[in-house]
Parts: sequence; structure tokens; C-alpha cells
Amino acid sequence: MLNFSRWAIAGILLPLIIGIFCAVPSFLPDSTVAKLPPFMQTRVNLGLDLAGGSHLLLEASTQDVAKQRLANMEEQVRTELRRGETKIAIGDISSRDGKLSFMVRNPSEVDAAVERIRPLTQGAGLTGQRDFNVEVVNSSTIVITPTQAGIDNAVKSAMQVATEVFRKRIDEMGTREPTIQQQGANRIVVQVPGLQDPKALKALLGQTAKLEFKLVDMSANPSEVAQGRAPVGSEVLPYPTNPAGPPMIAVHRQVMVSGEELTDAQQTYDQQTNEPNVTIRFNGSGGNKFAKVTSQNVNRPFAIILDGKVLSAPNINEPILGGSATISGSFTVEGANQLAIALRSGKLPVNFVVVEERTVGPGLGADSIRAGLVASIVAVVAVAAFMFVSYGRFGMYANLAVAINVLVILGVMGILGATLTLPGIAGFVLTIGTAVDANVLIYERIREERRRGRGVVQAIEFGYKEASRTIFEANVTHAIAGGIMLALGSGPVKGFAIVLLIGIATSVFTAVTFTRVLVSGWVRRTRPTDLHI
Repeated sequence: MLNFSRWAIAGILLPLIIGIFCAVPSFLPDSTVAKLPPFMQTRVNLGLDLAGGSHLLLEASTQDVAKQRLANMEEQVRTELRRGETKIAIGDISSRDGKLSFMVRNPSEVDAAVERIRPLTQGAGLTGQRDFNVEVVNSSTIVITPTQAGIDNAVKSAMQVATEVFRKRIDEMGTREPTIQQQGANRIVVQVPGLQDPKALKALLGQTAKLEFKLVDMSANPSEVAQGRAPVGSEVLPYPTNPAGPPMIAVHRQVMVSGEELTDAQQTYDQQTNEPNVTIRFNGSGGNKFAKVTSQNVNRPFAIILDGKVLSAPNINEPILGGSATISGSFTVEGANQLAIALRSGKLPVNFVVVEERTVGPGLGADSIRAGLVASIVAVVAVAAFMFVSYGRFGMYANLAVAINVLVILGVMGILGATLTLPGIAGFVLTIGTAVDANVLIYERIREERRRGRGVVQAIEFGYKEASRTIFEANVTHAIAGGIMLALGSGPVKGFAIVLLIGIATSVFTAVTFTRVLVSGWVRRTRPTDLHI
């Protein structure tokens, strides 16, 4: 137990040295860390309660989910009934009263149309219901009605997608360690440490970034469009920058190309006016579709629609075959850049509104850090004094192990990119207090073995051997509790659990293995005949 080869000593000391080395950048200013090589920029991130930042609570519109599902089903119905050699002719599809209805021109094809449409419906989760009901009315009209189970299942799926879209958008801003989690059925909490101005965050997250290209309905009556009425198969959308005057325009509901077929979006400048705009690129299928539509509709205007609002409605002077397009709309540089980020990260499947907004100032975080440091220093001094008074030289070994343990915890957190929160500081203080527990067990067992008459070397060997079993079992139960908090907790609870679990692993290693190396070296050098513990 006390015989360590040079390779064994090197294998024990090397991970501790690496951990301490990785902890150093966390104590350096940002300007200094930025000059270091990438592999040395291992810093502990500060949470919202320490660094300050922005807190937003966003709520999804379930009505928007239902509306979007109807639009998707309408597109699928059109495609399915036109598929194959036996196309089924139908009239215009109405989406009034939250349901789709259309007439089959040939009554003898109604059953065939229903058979084609039914496979488009799916089971709504584990409810046993379908997401849409399909029925025939008046022998020739088919009505497709969404079910509540289908809407609930769609909202659940939309919230999962929205969480990932939010994460991608915040990552694009260069902000590290955001907290993004669902709250209830239709709300998402977003916390971004270090961001003191939430306006840009609100603008970015609140933008659905639903991009669509639709043909303008030239047959629409301007007076009816001004009153919000459009022909069947079309819709009226706001067009605030309409050069023709009226802030409304009628467009066909059928989407030519959507933002889902984008591969890239970048903020650029118009070569003639030098105004900011956004250049987008389509994938293969989107580029082919865009080229086909523009080739078939030369000299007709098409509308570029973002989140239900028309940005511009240029005329198609010639086919656009390059697989790219430019979006202009009186953007600022910041606005164009935010739109490019939103389009790159994908559109939100549902509209969100901010229902709660808070900004945590850095002063509060500084006070928390100061209080945490004071508590940590007091704990270290008290524990170190107790160990030295109680165990002498062996107590100093334990104190050295505790100091190294704290640095190694910071180093591991830096390597993992973990976030330190105020409860995490509490976890630090708790780790300092409990880190010496293992040494107390070992030293008390050595005392007991000496009282039984064992020699110095034998007492030390038995003390480490027998106490290690108890230490391992105690820390396993400790780690199970920490693992449950990590898996089921969120925010501050999760921050506490991370520090606790890292502290358990490092404290056992330093308290048992590292101190044993120190004791072994002392015994070999001095050959003591008695122990003063």
C-alpha cells in the first residue's frame, strides 16, 4: 500500500497538475485569456446570478400551431390529389372555421379522394385518436377537421423544436451557457448570462423567421383587398412598404418556396444603393423549385413574406436560376444581421410573445461572488486549523489535498465548460467541509490500529486499506443523490449538482490517493518509530 513506483507517482500527480493548470485561466482577465492558445482557454462560465444577464419567459400561441397545421395539410392534399396518372380535380380549398373543405368536381371520385387523404392523417401520440378527421358532406364535399388530441401533440412537438431553435440562435450570438428550458405546456424560459441589454435578444427570439415566397393575386379587387377580403384560394397580408400605396396586398395561399429549403443566409449590401439586405441560398430542391416557378411566371410579381408580413413584391423580369435570392426591406445593419441569424437557425414552428422580462445587474453577481469567497475562505481557514490541531503533520497533508482539490474542481469545470452559479459556490463550500471527511476516517483508523499494537507502517497500511472501503461506499450514496439532482433538477439545482459531483470524484482521489503518496514519501525518508496523530 505504501510502495509507489516512479511511474505510479507520475500517474497520480499528472492529472492533478493538469487540473491545476486548467484552473489558472479562470483567474485571469478576459484580455489575457484571449491571447492564450485555444487549448488553454478553459474557463469556468459564470451563471446568471453571478455574471448578471437577461431572463425572458416566452409563451407560444397554440392558435398559430393549429393554423400552421391546416396550411400544411392543405398543401399535402393538393399534392396528393394531383399525384399519379389519375388526377382528381377539386375546387378551391376553404380554410374557414378552422377546418378544410373542398368539393370534388366528379362525385364518382369522392371515395377515391378520401382513400388518398386518409393516409395523410396520423395517430396523435398515444391517445388512440387521429390528428385529423376526414368526412364527406353533401355527397361531394370533403371536410378535414383537426382534433384536439392532434393539436396538443403538435404543440408538444413544436415546443421541442422551438427550444432547439432558440439554442441555435443564442449560440450564433456568441453567448455561452444559456439556460433554455420548457415551463408548462406552452412556455419557454431563456436565461443568458452576461447579456445586460435584452432588446436584441427579444428581437431575435421573438422573430418566427417563417420565410415564404408566394405569387401576388393580380385578379384581386383593390377595394375588397383594402377591406381585408381576397378571392377564394388567396389571402390578404399586410404590406407596410407598398410603393403602390395601400398597406395590404392579396397573395395566393399556395407557397412557391419556403424558408425550410434554405442552406445559408448572410447579411450583405446592395451594390447600387449600399443598403443592408439579406442574401439567401436554397438547397437543390429549393433552387430547382424557385427556378421553375420564376420561369413559369415571368412578368408577374411575387411576394417575399416574413412572419406573415410582406417585405417586398418585386416583378419577375426573368427566370432566377442561380439558386439564390436577395431580401430587401429597409433594414438596418443590425436588423439584417438578426434576420440572417434567424433564417440560418431555422424558423420557429409557432409564434412566441414575451410575457416576462428581467435583467440581473452585474452588481448583484459581484456581491454574490464576494459573499461566496468570504464563506469559502472562512471554511478553508476553519477546516485547516481544525485538521492541523487534531492531526499535526497528517493534518497538513489533508489541508494540502483540500487546496489542490479546489483548484482541480475549477480545472475540470473549465474543461467541461460548466457554469458556476450561486448554489455552485455553496457546493464548493460544502465540498471543502466534506473533503477532509475521508482523511478523518483514515487517520482515526490509523490511531485505532496503533492502539491495537501494530507498527507504524502496518498501522498506516491498514488505516488506508480499511477506511477506503467505507469512504467509497459513503461517496457512492453521495454521488447517487447528486446524480438525481443533476438529472431531474434545472437551473440553480443543476449548478449545485455539477459542482457536488465533480467535488466528490476529485476529493476522494486527493484525500485517499494523493495523501497516501505524501505519507509514503515521509515514511520512506524518516523511518519513524512512532506516530504523533
